[in-house]
Amino acid sequence: MRKRKSKTDSDAHKLLRIGQAAEAAGVSKQTLQYYLMVGLLEPCGRTPSGQQLFDSKNIERIQLIKRLNEGGYPLREIREIFLRGKEVKKL
Repeated sequence: MRKRKSKTDSDAHKLLRIGQAAEAAGVSKQTLQYYLMVGLLEPCGRTPSGQQLFDSKNIERIQLIKRLNEGGYPLREIREIFLRGKEVKKL
């Protein structure tokens, strides 16, 4: 009998490549690339060959961006909101 794989801390910290991250977040790879290009998101790391890596926090942020955009917020405004949040954290 095989054991069912349970969600462990290592699963929570699993790193995904861009296509996997896009699929997990419910957006296209091109959409995720655009979010990266306009500064809405930064990968959490890179593979030795330079491929971008994303974690569960990145996935949550991608989903938040998608929900805000679908709710009528332009991507430029979403980016400004995130930048203001970073400024507040520095204080």
